Amino acid sequence: MRFEILPVGETQGAILVHSRRVPDGVLKKGSVLTHDAIGRLVAAGVDKISVVKLEPGDVGEDEAARRLAEALAGSGVRVGPAFTGRANLYAQQAGVVVLDPAAVDAINLIDDALTVATLAPYAAVAPQDMIATVKVIPYAASESAVACAVSAAQRTPVGVAAFRPLKTALIATRLPGQKAKLFDKIRSALTARLAPLGGTLVHEKQCAHETAEVAQALKDAAITNADILFVLGASAIADRRDVVPAGIVAAGGKIVHFGMPVDPGNLLLLARMQEKWIIGLPGCARSPKLNGFDFVLQRLFAGLPVGRADIMGMGVGGLLKETSSRGQPRRTETPAQNGPPRIAAVILAAGMSSRMGRNKLLAEWHGKPLVRHVVEAALVSDARPVIVVTGHAASRTKEALSGLDVRFVHNPDYADGLSTSLKAGIGEVPEDCDGALVLLGDMPQIRPKHIAGIIGSFAPREGRPICVAVSHGKRGHPVLWGRRFFSYIASLSGDIGARKLLAAHEGEIHEMDFDDDAVLNDIDTPEALEALLRSMPDETGT
Repeated sequence: MRFEILPVGETQGAILVHSRRVPDGVLKKGSVLTHDAIGRLVAAGVDKISVVKLEPGDVGEDEAARRLAEALAGSGVRVGPAFTGRANLYAQQAGVVVLDPAAVDAINLIDDALTVATLAPYAAVAPQDMIATVKVIPYAASESAVACAVSAAQRTPVGVAAFRPLKTALIATRLPGQKAKLFDKIRSALTARLAPLGGTLVHEKQCAHETAEVAQALKDAAITNADILFVLGASAIADRRDVVPAGIVAAGGKIVHFGMPVDPGNLLLLARMQEKWIIGLPGCARSPKLNGFDFVLQRLFAGLPVGRADIMGMGVGGLLKETSSRGQPRRTETPAQNGPPRIAAVILAAGMSSRMGRNKLLAEWHGKPLVRHVVEAALVSDARPVIVVTGHAASRTKEALSGLDVRFVHNPDYADGLSTSLKAGIGEVPEDCDGALVLLGDMPQIRPKHIAGIIGSFAPREGRPICVAVSHGKRGHPVLWGRRFFSYIASLSGDIGARKLLAAHEGEIHEMDFDDDAVLNDIDTPEALEALLRSMPDETGT
């Protein structure tokens, strides 16, 4: 791999080292310089430029990332497409991450160019969660380094052990005078824990806090179809000879281990009886917050070994008192996580058309107001709801859109600039939407195919949380923003929309190329409107 500063005309096929602004857009660093790209640089007045040229034995960054990620992906894992030298690994199922930390360290020591970052071993994940990422640091890596890393990864892949739909039983002891509603609280906390693991509670029993009573309750539970038996004492287990462990032994069970180096969760007990697991629950199991019980429960549901050594190896990372926000296994997944993203459309139609001299949105093209063309294209797409931001001449805009299934929001501050309309529209996007597609009401040539292309390219988990329509290297509209950017949009001001926000998150932008100018053509001037009116008849387009 050679870094050189060359005359632009001699860079065909080389890789651009630094992003360069050209008259019709931006050429990003890492771009392969084609004949068209070179022409744009020449048009920008660039004489010489820094480039990288790959040499024999070099593997391009995307290819290297793809090969290593595919080698690293074990059972229950899928690999996302490689981009900008990165390839991500995702869980295909709910479960726990299974990996060898020493093996990951060894891969990272092979060559400076290759890096692998993962979640911690035994981390609980939901479907589509990112569990690892491969990043190639420079523009290429040597074939020898890639081959060595691939070989190492194939020997010790990263996988996900899927949760199994196990059945459980709950036994809770009680002391005289104890309130009955306490059992309801215990049951509620347990069923909430079991739900994301696919577990169910099929048997429950309350008994006196006495050894014989615990033993009989365990015998009764053992003949049910429960796979795991939980015992929560009215008083915490303090010793192997306490009431709960004594009851387990009296029922014919065997204590595997008592105590764990996880806080909260120290007083957990693990036992076996008739091939069934028994867990003597610590008092913190009454709480929904993460504790040592979760660590053991997740491994059992994933079918992984749990013994004394496994439990006593949980001490590093086992101090949880100040980290109650650390992720428990995800609650029941929303449709957005298991299916296509939910995207709202926000159409900005509040401006005063100051450069036009009249309300451009209401000018007719092929028998319809310009804004109606845009709204109808959005309604053909999967975007819902379709939100129209009004301002200047709001009543006339609503009339132009009569009969259409849209949601209106009025921007009283429309005279203060485009950002106020953008904020008003984003503020109306429902909480269950994953993102918002922003369209301009003065771009009537936008078609369903443009909207579908942008929505189809949106993939925050794969590094595409912002998607922008591009034609001939120049950015236009629509622009799709992932939900995490909504708070940034709320802080915008002035009449430049989200241009500064795009510049601040350049590395997270995915450009969707279209072979027509519709995504660039906003009707801002009388000349632009005249050119539109002379254009070919309107086509539905898909």
